[in-house]
Amino acid sequence: MTDGEMELQTLQGRVKWFDPAKGFGFIVSEEHSGDILLHANVLRNFGQGSVADGAGILVKVQHTERGVQAVEVLRIDPPEGSVLPLGEEDQLATPEEIAALALEPARVKWFDKGKGFGFANVFGRPEDVFVHVEVLRHSGFADLDAGEAICLRIVEGKRGRMAVQVVSWETSVRK
Repeated sequence: MTDGEMELQTLQGRVKWFDPAKGFGFIVSEEHSGDILLHANVLRNFGQGSVADGAGILVKVQHTERGVQAVEVLRIDPPEGSVLPLGEEDQLATPEEIAALALEPARVKWFDKGKGFGFANVFGRPEDVFVHVEVLRHSGFADLDAGEAICLRIVEGKRGRMAVQVVSWETSVRK
């Protein structure tokens, strides 16, 4: 083990804020008194281009001259207190019910955070899958980029297929 590896520490925290346009954000943790820098490259190495404010996050951190910064993301959990609707009839889904659905590989067609929704295409299927911003937030994301590879858990709604969970492509292949 090198000296740099010995300095790494694993911390559980919450995303204070993250701005993909700026390329960074901060994590707060009860295990550390100050803010922890989360750089966009570290998040991208985990397989996400964004993360929701308030999301739980498990990271490896390193102490530097400029403060503590995350060097690896190990896990991202949805923000606390969010309840996920399943379908359009105000039915609620438990995490177990959602986890029982198959992960379907998809690519983001477009997503507009301002409008609060977007669409993805599942590989090998012609119809679009609706992705709502609250599903994205509950899944630990803040935004999606057109062309981004993801995996979706999907249900049939009155107006067609809709995502109930979004998982980064990299995370899905690790499971």
